Amino acid sequence: MDKIFRPNPNSFKNTFCVFDEISIDAINGLKIQYDSKSGSKYYYTKTGMYRLSNHWGRLANSKWRLEPLEPETISKIKLGYASWDRFYPDNAIEELYYLEANYLKKRVNYQHRNNPKYDKKAILRTSFETTKRIKQIRNLFNLTSWANYFDCDDIDLLREKIINQLIFTTKTLEEIKKEFI
Repeated sequence: MDKIFRPNPNSFKNTFCVFDEISIDAINGLKIQYDSKSGSKYYYTKTGMYRLSNHWGRLANSKWRLEPLEPETISKIKLGYASWDRFYPDNAIEELYYLEANYLKKRVNYQHRNNPKYDKKAILRTSFETTKRIKQIRNLFNLTSWANYFDCDDIDLLREKIINQLIFTTKTLEEIKKEFI
């Protein structure tokens, strides 16, 4: 009989991880190894973790995000998988995070500096600074009233220029806007 792989529960404290949504069929034959009070179910393997849950984001003292399938599933309960090497340390003090924008979908997300895809071009920030920039970028994506103060024919181009400055410089939003007035 195979021994069940079970990591130390403390190994997940203060971590950041991006899970990929996968088909629910992936856990067929696996046994639930942890069932949280909030209803999330965890399946551990030697290579990584499956998490079946209806909530993602901040979890107690960790930040776990789910990258959805394309096209997105309509179910609220989603299965995510992450290999063990995708769990990175998290704290409020260090500059651990950088931003990525998807201009077609008008979305912004944060990534960890230990992500192998990090090209060292985007500015690293603390959790607090990252959250503040995310809010600013989401407002730029979702609102148009801010553009009334600019002499601009192409709001999407202006939006992209401002957001790029927010991602790749340490300038404040006010400093960036002044450059375009």
